[in-house]
Order: sequence, then C-alpha cells, then structure tokens
Amino acid sequence: MSGRELRHGYTTGACAAAAAAGAARMLRRQELADRAEIVLPRGERVAFRLHGQEFTETWATCHVVKDAGDDPDVTNGAEIHATVRRESLNRPGARTMVFVTGGRGVGTITKPGLAVPVGEPAINPVPMRMITEAVKAEFSVVCLPQILTVTVSIPNGEELAKKTLNARLGIVGGLSILGTTGIVRPISAKAWTDTLDAAIDVALACGCRTLVLSTGRTSELVAQEALAGEHLREEACVMMGDHVGYALRACARKGAEQAVLAGQFAKLLKIACGHEQTHVSSSELDLRLLAEWIAATPAALHLAPLVEGANTARQVLEASGNDPALMELVCGRAREAARLLAPSLRIKVLLAGYDSTVLYFG
Repeated sequence: MSGRELRHGYTTGACAAAAAAGAARMLRRQELADRAEIVLPRGERVAFRLHGQEFTETWATCHVVKDAGDDPDVTNGAEIHATVRRESLNRPGARTMVFVTGGRGVGTITKPGLAVPVGEPAINPVPMRMITEAVKAEFSVVCLPQILTVTVSIPNGEELAKKTLNARLGIVGGLSILGTTGIVRPISAKAWTDTLDAAIDVALACGCRTLVLSTGRTSELVAQEALAGEHLREEACVMMGDHVGYALRACARKGAEQAVLAGQFAKLLKIACGHEQTHVSSSELDLRLLAEWIAATPAALHLAPLVEGANTARQVLEASGNDPALMELVCGRAREAARLLAPSLRIKVLLAGYDSTVLYFG
C-alpha cells in the first residue's frame, strides 16, 4: 500500500442502517431496490449497494457486504442483513413505531459496563439510532400508522466473533453492531482504544479493582497463571497491546485502584524508556538508554559488555541468563514510567519470560 492514500471503509452500524433503509424502501414501494442511501452521524450522505433483495406485502429483506477499506478488520466482507416487517395499527391516535432487534450472528450483552444493557442485542446506541432513523425516513410519507420491526443479522457472525475479544467483554453469540461515525479509518488506533475502554468498563462493572494490562497474549497467559491463587477474574485481564499510555490513563480516569503491567522484556524496556506506544521502532535508542542505566547502577555494571554487542533487548536478557539485576533495573524503571502516566494507580510489573515463565513480579 506504499505510495497511495489508504482507503476508508464503513462500520457494521452504517452497513446495517443501509440494509434496513433498503429493505424499508422495498417494503413501502413494493419493488426491488439495488441501492440505499443513508445519512451518517456527521452529515455525510453515502450510498450502499444492496444484495439478496426479497419482498412481500408484509416484509422485505436485503444485505450489504461490509467494506472496511484498507483497515485490517475481521468483519471485512461480512454480510450485514436487515429484514423489515410491518404490522398495521388500527387504533385511533396510533403512530408508526420502529423496533430494532438482533438476529442470527448478532451478539447478546451478558456483562454490565457496556453501552448496551445486559440482555439486549449488541447494537450500540449510535447504530441503533441510525437504523431507526433510516426506516422512519422511508415511511415518513405514509400516513397509515404501523409497527415496523427491523431484525439485523450476520449469518457467519458467531464464527467471526471467535476471532475477537467479544466473549471476554460479555458479548456472546455473535458480533457487535458498532460505529460512532459510520466510517472506518484505516490503520487507526481507535478500534484498539475503543476496545480498551469497553474492556476496562466491563472489568470495573464486574467488581475488579486490579486490572492486568498485557502487551500480548503470551504475557497475559503467564499473568493469569501467576495470579491464579488470587482469584483473578477473566474480566480483569485487558489486552492493551501497544497502547500502554492510553490504557494506564483510562484505568486511572475510570477509577481502577491497581494495574499489573504484564509483558516480555523488549516491551517492558520500551515502557521503561517512556514510550507510550510500544510499537515504536527504536531498538537502538532503547539499548543506548539501557547502557546508560547500567553504567549508573553498580549492581549491574557486569552487564555492560552484553549491551554493547547486542542488537535486540531480547538478546541482552538471554545472554545475561535472566540476570536479576537486569530485570530489577528494567522492571523498576517501567514501574516508575507507568506511575508518571497514571499517578493515582498502584503499579506492579510482571515480566513474562520468552519460555512463558514468570521472571519478575513486583
């Protein structure tokens, strides 16, 4: 993709609203439609191609194939279906009402702390409003009051959801219908930070006051095993990935009491060096800083030759034989860097070895 502008895509919420608009149009007009236009939350008008169109006098259905643009999204190419059914109301003073529900492949909320109440389909508030408004707009010219029920479904949603963190967040049975703007910006950190916010909210709503922030799945598994005796809830484990600064500040802002930073040596060294994003490519600088710290630490002076000839942080750790002074130095500085980012949090650091053992915890 080098040399060209990355292409944006559309959220599941926008696709669901477009499918609902298309189904509503076919139901009202009693004719096929091949495109549907909706207004996104920021006012942009966007047209979507429709597929699988069918209609009768009482219902209509179609789907939109999600295009996530150049964003690496598990839902890219998924079929977002909407079926609209109508029932006439013959009561005096009645008005048209729209109800939206989740069908096959749309998850159900089972844990508190998310934007949708427990027991409801996992359709976030903005997509819910987009779907409702799209259907109401199509029937605004119809004087006869009626009940319109919109069922959103994703045929392979349950299978796709296994590739996400939905189950941990308490979304079971399928995917979420998401999106606040309707647009997916490619290679954006927002999907990660939105997931972090949701995961932290769920953890706190479930009563967790200590959260385990891991840089990856390996370090998370090591932390879960190490903390098994402390009755650690699954919800307390938050996969922060590279977003350490955001995760720590979010924990503090939302009222967490303690955070355990779990990572392998190279990632913890980046945190110790003050990187709020640990994906940054700065190995040479990190090793130079490590060399300076070692030179100023009598207990670690014997490690200086290892750093001088090393190409990576992992190489230093393994060549040292997991030297305690080295681990204490880096983990201690990582802890202090984390405290600067979130002063209200109590911070512990867990160093996961490359052999999936706990090398340091404190």
